[in-house]
Amino acid sequence: MDKLTVFIALTGIAISLQAAILLAMYITMRKSGERIEALAAEVKTKVLPTVEQAQELLGEVRPNLETIVENLAESTTTLRSQVQRVDATVSDAVDRARLQVIRADDLLTRTLDRVEQTSDLVHKTVVSPVRQISGLMQGITVGLEFLFAGRGRRNGDRRDERRAVQQDEMFI
Repeated sequence: MDKLTVFIALTGIAISLQAAILLAMYITMRKSGERIEALAAEVKTKVLPTVEQAQELLGEVRPNLETIVENLAESTTTLRSQVQRVDATVSDAVDRARLQVIRADDLLTRTLDRVEQTSDLVHKTVVSPVRQISGLMQGITVGLEFLFAGRGRRNGDRRDERRAVQQDEMFI
């Protein structure tokens, strides 16, 4: 056989094969197209109304959301200013309390110092002279008892001697 016949036969087979592939592609594309059309119809009937409702709802809610956002911003600003006021008030109260504690501490310290000074003064002006007078009186009493006890000894009175010994022990 001739080369030309073989070439024509092979070309015919290749063209037939291409035609079969194109036919298979056409059938597949047609089935895919039908599926896409069914899917598009389903989207139109189910999804689009939902999207439209969502869009309407968003249109209705948007002013309310804007109002809520504005109110929240105003509330935040008001709250911030109130917190700043409370902070200033608390700081002022703490500073005043600290100052009062310092004043109270100074007052207490001065009072305790004066009480100590007064105690020392009372001790020097009252207690020391009273002790001195008491010691002097006891000395006079002991001296007098000794004088009177000396007379009693002459008389043989032992009671006065015992009393003098007791007074001497008390004096010490």
